[in-house]
Amino acid sequence: MDQIEARFKQVDVFPMVKHYMTSLDLFNLFKKYVPSSKNCLAEHAESLCIIAANIICDNKPLYKIQEWLARYSDGLTDDPVNADIFNDDRLGRSLSALFKADRHSLLTEISCNAIKSHQLMTDEIHNDSTTVTFKGNYKNPDPDAVKLKYGHNKDYRPDCKQIVFGLNITADGHVPLSYKVYNGNQSDDTTHIPNWNGLRALIKKEDFIYIADCKLCSSTNLSYIDKNQGYFITIIPKSHKEVAGFRQHIKTQDVKWEDAFEIPHSRKKNKTNKFRTYEAGKNKKGYRVIWVHSSSKAEEDKKTRIRKIDKAQKALEELVPKLNAYHLKKQKEVKAAVDKICKDVNAFLDVKITLGRKQISKIIPSSKRQPGESIYKNKWSFTYGLEWEINEKAANEALKTDGLFPLVTNHHKLEAAEALRMYKRQAYLEKRMYTQKSILDVAPVFLKDQKRIEAMMFLYFVSLMIVSLIERNIRMNMEKERIAKLPILPQGMNTKKPTWNNLRYFFRNIHLSLILKDKIPIQSSVQGLSDLHKKVCELIEVPRSAYQNLLDGWWLFDPI
Repeated sequence: MDQIEARFKQVDVFPMVKHYMTSLDLFNLFKKYVPSSKNCLAEHAESLCIIAANIICDNKPLYKIQEWLARYSDGLTDDPVNADIFNDDRLGRSLSALFKADRHSLLTEISCNAIKSHQLMTDEIHNDSTTVTFKGNYKNPDPDAVKLKYGHNKDYRPDCKQIVFGLNITADGHVPLSYKVYNGNQSDDTTHIPNWNGLRALIKKEDFIYIADCKLCSSTNLSYIDKNQGYFITIIPKSHKEVAGFRQHIKTQDVKWEDAFEIPHSRKKNKTNKFRTYEAGKNKKGYRVIWVHSSSKAEEDKKTRIRKIDKAQKALEELVPKLNAYHLKKQKEVKAAVDKICKDVNAFLDVKITLGRKQISKIIPSSKRQPGESIYKNKWSFTYGLEWEINEKAANEALKTDGLFPLVTNHHKLEAAEALRMYKRQAYLEKRMYTQKSILDVAPVFLKDQKRIEAMMFLYFVSLMIVSLIERNIRMNMEKERIAKLPILPQGMNTKKPTWNNLRYFFRNIHLSLILKDKIPIQSSVQGLSDLHKKVCELIEVPRSAYQNLLDGWWLFDPI
């Protein structure tokens, strides 16, 4: 008798991820740069594509990828059959092979494919870095790999070792173009010149606008970009003399602000953030200095100052009862305590240390008293107190500097408002960092071999690029078709800007139903694919065939 059985295999977002990986020609590029030995059960290219797909779909450590892949390859079975060759040892060896490969050339080809196939604009590039935190000893650094070291940890874990992850994204859809990993104690200001040279070689031009945070604003960095016909926009650090000079100038002089633009407040509904600009001329190097006033920043600066003043006054009130005892008996000790409390607000609080005295009569012992001398000796006892008041003049002057920050650029044809718009797009880079850490779960990394860690960072970059391309395309096509919202959130709620997390959730129940006769598939169909799913695929630019024509073994990346 023929044996008939039904089997259900997971599908979810895997086909769209596979489609985007194919658009970048990932499998063939991995095969080109990370070749496998003959007669191997699975090529390194297949393993690396599976690791990248796992990062995007449902990030698992290497030892659980086999179990994850079985849901697509074998369905709901007790033991994986087709996925069993992709165990953690095989995947780890593929990572080691990727580390030894020419990753720079591989990355260049992947980025060029992304630019070409998705028609990315490269006139504006944003750069920033973050830290990837590692828990564990990592006592024996590998001389050939990036060094895990202690440094300024952006995850607020100074007790953990880290590496620095630098990222470049386009303004067009905020798609990652290139990355670089550095030792954990690497300073950002030394990375910009080699990074700019790498971008110039990648996109084959110099006249793109390079935007980064204040670490770019060094004489060496700016001069190098300017002399090589490049453009930059960055913020001037508060420590520069020209910043202090303008802040002092604006306290007594009026400047002519120009209205730039206004945008909805990022946190408060029904409120807007208004921006104004002022061209302050050129600095000594001949670069334009553009001062910006932000209404929401002015509000926050004022609130922060008031909060600090209130905190200092409360601390002074708590200090008063403690005076004239223990370590607060001398004036210099009292002054040191006051200075510590008022360190951040000494310009706004006028604190006076008061001196009181009273006469104390002390009995002189007879053994120390001269004949006829009084038995009492008068002494003065000094006590200290505090009086303070808010310096209203200084507080009113500070209102004039609230909400200000300076930009510097060597692009002389760019309108001040447009330069500001470009710099404000730097915030999207921070969101890409958030995607990497919170959606793709870059940490914790369950690897001991530092070479494999560095190779894994390459795959995280590729994964972030694919996620960004998907988000870019769906939002761009929604705008083209004038679709304001999509009901793809839990309970059918709408979203104006779909994220990868939203899409993963929406496609979670799509599966492949197979009818097998004597363990041979005789019928297959994709279940759970609604009209809205099809519309989303259309917006993401994934062909319907990616979901409709699935055959057994569709999850493999090898096109042969």
